[in-house]
Amino acid sequence: MKRAPLLLLCAPLLLVGMAFVHPFGNARVVPVGSHAPLLGGVNEDARRVLVTKCADCHSNETRWPVYARVAPGSWLIERDVVEGRRKMNLSNWDGLSADDKAILVGKIVHEARTGEMPLLQYRLVHWGAELKPQDISALATMGGASHAASVAVGAGDKMRGAAVFAKRCVSCHGDGGGREGPPLSGGVFGKKAGTVPSFAYSNGLKQSGIVWNEVTLEKWLADPDLVVPDNKMDFHVPSAQERLDLVAYLKR
Repeated sequence: MKRAPLLLLCAPLLLVGMAFVHPFGNARVVPVGSHAPLLGGVNEDARRVLVTKCADCHSNETRWPVYARVAPGSWLIERDVVEGRRKMNLSNWDGLSADDKAILVGKIVHEARTGEMPLLQYRLVHWGAELKPQDISALATMGGASHAASVAVGAGDKMRGAAVFAKRCVSCHGDGGGREGPPLSGGVFGKKAGTVPSFAYSNGLKQSGIVWNEVTLEKWLADPDLVVPDNKMDFHVPSAQERLDLVAYLKR
């Protein structure tokens, strides 16, 4: 009978001690000098959304509430932060190249539109974190994610398109296994969307009825989510000239 009071006394000490254990890595410790204003050069509306609704898990500026210091719940929170920073750390934004920023913007907008982010467990605790339509529209302005007509640009050049494809597309659309997109070496121009047998397309793309031509490919490359909301492509090509060059290459 004497063990019960002893256990009650030890339990709080055990919980405090567990808070100093970091099985997924100590996300509270960040590199010296890594604290800096986030997202230099990003328009204020988009920056506000990213800072208030994304930065807790995707930057070095995490705000740690009191409950995030109580184990074992704190372990799960730290795990999400460690994983979030690994996939996208907004504290590194200013050091990214223009190409890397464009790729990241495409992923941000795609995951915002599809509801993949913020994570459900984060939204359950942070009720104001859900992205509203105006928030998604603000994020889309970061990289010109809305489709615009290709004006004031030259005709597409397949040689330039080949270089763009090798730089931006081959990692997902090459012939190797385990790719995030269908292999395109067999050609795509003139074919119906969602028909490469070796890739698991979204139902939305398979049922879209789209045939790839100059117009549909250019719109798709500009903003896949506007063409088919249910899709798996989290990348867009903000440059109108590069879109035309890619279309010329894919038309070959």
